[in-house]
Parts: sequence; structure tokens; C-alpha cells
Amino acid sequence: MLNDIKAISEIDKSDMLLKVAEFPEQIEESREIIETSQLESIFKINNIIISGMGGSAISGDIVQSFLRDRLEIPIYVNRQYDLPKWANKNTLLISQSYSGNTEETLSVFKHGYQKRCKIIGISSGGKLQEFCEKRNISHIKIPPELPPRAATGYMLFSSLYFLKKIRVIKLDLDSEIEDTISITKEFRDHNKKEIPEKENISKQLAKKLLNNIPQVYGFDIYSPIAKRWCTQFNENSKIICRYDEVSESNHNDIVGWSMNPEVTKKFSCILFRDNEIESIYMSKRLDFMKKLFETISGDVIEIQVKGKKRLAKMMYAMYLGDFVSCYLAIIRKIDPTPVSIINELKEELSKI
Repeated sequence: MLNDIKAISEIDKSDMLLKVAEFPEQIEESREIIETSQLESIFKINNIIISGMGGSAISGDIVQSFLRDRLEIPIYVNRQYDLPKWANKNTLLISQSYSGNTEETLSVFKHGYQKRCKIIGISSGGKLQEFCEKRNISHIKIPPELPPRAATGYMLFSSLYFLKKIRVIKLDLDSEIEDTISITKEFRDHNKKEIPEKENISKQLAKKLLNNIPQVYGFDIYSPIAKRWCTQFNENSKIICRYDEVSESNHNDIVGWSMNPEVTKKFSCILFRDNEIESIYMSKRLDFMKKLFETISGDVIEIQVKGKKRLAKMMYAMYLGDFVSCYLAIIRKIDPTPVSIINELKEELSKI
């Protein structure tokens, strides 16, 4: 099936694969969006809160992980209806919602305004844009009419370019992004739907995962990527998935694995590997986990990450998961785009 372009198109009715494939162009467009947006200068920032849900929050997780040891101020990702008590006038609140109508994000915006936070809004429109315009707050408008999870390039790189523009980021972001664009375009050329399964690692991995529950393990900069894989399996593939972080999982999770053989055979364990950033301790932990999972799980998959710079490595790993999740949906004969149960919940909430 994965070699039949017509069959893929018949299942992927809304062309999620094409939207996924356009990720490198989203990175390039984000630079133009920031350069042409009218944004206020922001000074005296003691901390940063990135507020959002779903793909918007994942973007925040990635920014936080990418910059964790490169900024002198902390970044906190907020997935609540309100803000931490410590948020104040020296807090930069990046309020993100692709639709601009996410109720948690709008609630946090109001809390941030009351606390006199320095606010920047990022959305494709919606109430968030209205809130910003009404209060003369800078707003970054990104292109509309995408499933939010397919707009991660816009959400993530708009934040990064913005932080660079206001001089919060002082590292050589341009070289990081050039490497990212190069590696993701190269990856796309080898993983788009026209490339046959025998030459397409994303199709191969999707086939290996069929009928198993993915358990994804990240470490260091790959922890938010593991979470992204999981949510993409949830929304695109329409399957249950779990993720965890190494080495925290070594202090609890592996005990459960070691004592439940009748259950563990239903799982495929996915481990990210990167020899350049694995310490000797991390390599030993991952090797131990691989050996354990080989004896008790349905399958073990090691993802060898590619790229020269940190951001490129992270985006290579994320991009792979996006493609795999779509191909897994297609093997299951499920359109990756609709998320009817989420819309059903939103309908119920609208009645409150």
C-alpha cells in the first residue's frame, strides 16, 4: 500500500503528508513574517513563559530544551488556565495558539495582562489577535487553514526568530537554522510519498509499528521530541502511545517493564540515539534499556539522529516522527487529519 501513490491519496484525503512535507518552507517563511511584523522593543526580561496547548506547547518545550543551557534566564512552558504566582512585569509571556481561540491560552493572556507581563501573541488570527489589537500588544500572524499540529514550523520558528530579534538569544541562530533547513529538505527528498518503501525509512518504521503500542524514550534535547512523536501518533495515527524521559525512567519505569511480560510484548520501544551528545552514563543506560526491551517487548527501534548542530538534530528527529505517524495512519487505512473526538470535547465545553 505504501508504494501505491493513488491509494495513499485516497486515504490521506486532506493531504496531511503534503502539509508535513512543507515544514522547511515554514521555517523560511517564519523569518519573513518576523521581519515584516511591527513588533515593540522589549527590555528587562527576568524570565520567559511560553503559554499554549498541543502543538503550540510542544513548540515551547522544544524552545526550552534547545536554549536550556544557552540562556541566562529561565523558560517555563505553561499548559494551565492561569499563570504561576511569580509571573510579573518582568516576565515575557509568549502567548501561542494556532487558531487564536484556545481557551486555556486566552485565559492565560488575561492573567498575564492583569499581572502586567510583557506579552507577545502568536496565532493565525482568532480572539488572540483581537485581544492583542485591542490592548496595543504586538501580534505575530502566521498563515491560517492548517491543522495546528501541521503548523509547528510557524509556531516554533516564529518564537525563535522573535527571541533573536529582541536580543534574548545571542547565539548564532542563523547557522543553526541553515543547518536545520538543509537537513530537513534532504530528509524530505528521501521520505516523501513518492519514494518507495525500500528506500524510505519513514515507511519502513511505520510498517514495523503496525499493531504495536509505541513507547517512545527521549533524553536531553530529545525529551520534547519523544513527546511530539507520541502526540503525533495520537492525532495522526489515531493510536495509544506513551513517552518517557531517560534517565528519570530508569528510576521507576523499568521496574514495571521487568515484571509484566504478558503486557510488554504488545509494545514497540523507541530509543533516540546520538553518540555526539550521549555521555558515557547515558550510553550505558540506553544500552541497558535496549537489552532489557529486546527480551520482553514486541520490538526495539533505535533512531540514529542526523545533523551537525543542535537544532538540526532536534528537527530531524521530530520530522521523522511526523512522517512515520502519517504513514502508520495510511497503513491502518485512516485519514491522518480529522480529530473528531477533540472537536466533540470542544462542543461540550462550548455549552458551559
